[in-house]
Amino acid sequence: MGLFANAFTWWNGASWGTSLMSRRHGQEAGRDEAGNIYFKHRDDPKRRWVIYDGVNDSSRVPPGWNAWLRGTIEDVPTKSLPPRRPFEQAPQPNLTGTPTAYRPGGSLSGRGSRAPATGDYEAWKPE
Repeated sequence: MGLFANAFTWWNGASWGTSLMSRRHGQEAGRDEAGNIYFKHRDDPKRRWVIYDGVNDSSRVPPGWNAWLRGTIEDVPTKSLPPRRPFEQAPQPNLTGTPTAYRPGGSLSGRGSRAPATGDYEAWKPE
């Protein structure tokens, strides 16, 4: 199903038409460490888009490339932004729905128990 899924679905990555039109009307601007490819339109450089390497998830776009896509910075991030500082963490995609998602203590799928109520709550009663 992999070959046909790519031809007829957009959520499994770039379809054949998207890839073909990107090569025909776009100029490759760069690639990020996740393997995503960034394009700008040959005639109108303000039109920019990304072809994801894998699942179409916008949270997988690093902050610098996100700024470039939205037109916040004019040149590609490798030329216009300073390098990442040692204390900065690498960006992470949205982890919701994965085993590594945040689950607070006391939640149904989390570990631990919920803190007991303190008793400082008073129900409202109409007068």
